Amino acid sequence: MCAICGCGTATSETGQESSHEHPGHDHHHHDHHAHHHLDHGDDAAIDFGGGLAGVHLPGMSQERIIRVERDILSKNAAFARTNRARLAEAGVFALNLVSSPGSGKTTLLVRAINDLWPRFPIAVIEGDQQTSNDADRIRATGAPAIQINTGKGCHLDAHMVGHAMDQLPQTQGGLLFIENVGNLVCPAAFDLGEAHKVVVLSVTEGEDKPLKYPDMFAKADLMLLNKADLLPYLDFDMAACMGFARRVNPRIEILTISARTGEGLSEFYSWMETHAGDMSRSAQLSG
Repeated sequence: MCAICGCGTATSETGQESSHEHPGHDHHHHDHHAHHHLDHGDDAAIDFGGGLAGVHLPGMSQERIIRVERDILSKNAAFARTNRARLAEAGVFALNLVSSPGSGKTTLLVRAINDLWPRFPIAVIEGDQQTSNDADRIRATGAPAIQINTGKGCHLDAHMVGHAMDQLPQTQGGLLFIENVGNLVCPAAFDLGEAHKVVVLSVTEGEDKPLKYPDMFAKADLMLLNKADLLPYLDFDMAACMGFARRVNPRIEILTISARTGEGLSEFYSWMETHAGDMSRSAQLSG
């Protein structure tokens, strides 16, 4: 059960399981602790995120959701600290790439590996609900990759990543790319032990995504606006998108790239090199 989005099954206050119901299904029971806000007319909306927990799960009170979420995230945080310590000891710079499906993360990684492989040892952890398609694409470059299939799960967690790290060859002083499950919601909440979250947003997705999915953009240190080569064919407001991202997260850095043509990738590689150097210097100082 994912307490962040309610996928799978949830345990109610009485100890009985209640299955996750999707919008459009008949709901026979309502959580009266959830905050329902309905305005009539053009602005009509029901806000299931307005309660204390910021999420609604059928059969669970807001207080119970908060307790379960804190327990899950505290356990995940412990695994993330272990991962981060292992990575720091090996001098590995790890990035957690997050996005919706189809943003071009895997294409970006294939291009980056081909460009950077002569300079750095690189390994990849791939997250998907099913198939090893993306890991196969990565392995075709010559880089080692571990595929994590999450089944019904909607995100990677630090425990999964720790197991994958056990199976990867040592990349002393290298790069670890973690390609998360395509989802702009749950991966925002789970620290994997990475140095930075990088959110990849395709210009085909619309400029308002930072406002629709604010938690993801608030947690990211870098936003990559991908598929820039398609801009001449789209009605995409670049300035508005950047403004929305900075409204959610004033410290976010933004780069415009095309994984297909290579546009902007040198700036992305420079960003990685700068931040990897900062991490190395911090480790030396703390040591």
